[in-house]
Amino acid sequence: MKQFYAQLVVVVVSSLLAGPTLAASVLNTGSSAVVIVVVEEGTRTEISLDAGGSDTICASGCFLTLPNGDRIGLAGDETVEIKDGIATIK
Repeated sequence: MKQFYAQLVVVVVSSLLAGPTLAASVLNTGSSAVVIVVVEEGTRTEISLDAGGSDTICASGCFLTLPNGDRIGLAGDETVEIKDGIATIK
């Protein structure tokens, strides 16, 4: 029983020390759907966002390619708003 509690303490302390998980958010505030390309840890993913749509991306940092071809590096804690193909990072 002592071993169980010791393992439980290790898990809880590790979780507290790890801190919150960061992830970037992307929001399409434009009037038409957009497709963005996310490259995270070497994996390329296309994400389609309808007008008014949003998604959570980049838990560990990534590169984002916008519909107009601009490429943005993200650390993982930003909010990216896309309107008519142009991004604003907040």
